[in-house]
Amino acid sequence: MNTPRHAGPLTALAGLLGLLLTACAGPGYYLQAIGGHLELMRQREDVADILSAGQADPALRGQLELATELRQFAFRELGLPDNGSYTQFVRTGRDAVTWNVVATPELSLDARRWCFLVAGCVPYRGYFRREAAEEFARRLAGDGYDVDIAPATAYSTLGWFEDPLLDTMLSYRDEQLAAVLFHELAHQSVYVRGDTAFNESYASFVEETGVTLWLRASGRADRLPEWQGRRQAAAQFDRLLLQTRSRLAELFDSPTPEADKRRAKSALFDQLVADYQQLVGGAWNGESFYEGWFAKGLNNARLALFTSYRGGMCAFEALYRETGQDMRHFHMRVNEQAALEAAGRREWLATPCPDVASRQDL
Repeated sequence: MNTPRHAGPLTALAGLLGLLLTACAGPGYYLQAIGGHLELMRQREDVADILSAGQADPALRGQLELATELRQFAFRELGLPDNGSYTQFVRTGRDAVTWNVVATPELSLDARRWCFLVAGCVPYRGYFRREAAEEFARRLAGDGYDVDIAPATAYSTLGWFEDPLLDTMLSYRDEQLAAVLFHELAHQSVYVRGDTAFNESYASFVEETGVTLWLRASGRADRLPEWQGRRQAAAQFDRLLLQTRSRLAELFDSPTPEADKRRAKSALFDQLVADYQQLVGGAWNGESFYEGWFAKGLNNARLALFTSYRGGMCAFEALYRETGQDMRHFHMRVNEQAALEAAGRREWLATPCPDVASRQDL
């Protein structure tokens, strides 16, 4: 279902109800989700109109021009959908557009899941108001869950609506804006209901590969070393989190008494902080790339979704190479993998990374 850009509120409301209907959330959750989305739709301005009017301040004008360039590149070179998304702009005046609540048991890394009609079962619940997310998180914490609230600068309606460009997406460097746009458009290209690991690994691969291709094609290749350096740092951070996650999983699955598990869990998080500081002082030459990630403190919920977003990157990299690094052919092959049964997708996502291939070569 594609709702026209200027569809009336009842049409949009019906579409969003279809998108959000769920078996495990009450009417209040529906209303905040519908209301939050419709409020964004009400505030939309055409990017072309803003640019042609010449009234935008120079900084905003430059960002909107860049977003237009990135959208065109995504369709032309990356084979991503050209459906009107990101041709409109919304000034939210906020730091985030939604706040996603993740919850795990105290001695488990298995995130609680909520099931939606279209999106399937996902390991988080999103709120358009920070206060609502915080209230829900407090209730979950009161029930004994480890809880995390993750702010999001963008979200996807999976092609049901023409997603707008948000001011929250313009807060970072050019490469990060490119990453967000390519990631969210990838969700519109391929989405497997209820398979967060597949969906996020695919979108993350398209994001990273797309930014590299864009920098080269747009005459910004001089920025590649810094971008690739940040990607390398991200890979090192990934390995550190995977190591901690593996140790926690082993601990939680062991017959160790619960009191001892709690102490060991705390010690593993202390070790994670110490290992991170070694990275900062060593390989990263004092640059603390992820200091903000540690600022809220550590618990199971902070690590619960980690493999969902990056766990299958090597499988998609191998598929990309098999297609001769042709993005349109790549998306077709991804759709073939998406059609597999859940067990087959899980097995395929576990494809190991080759010993010699470097993501810098993509």
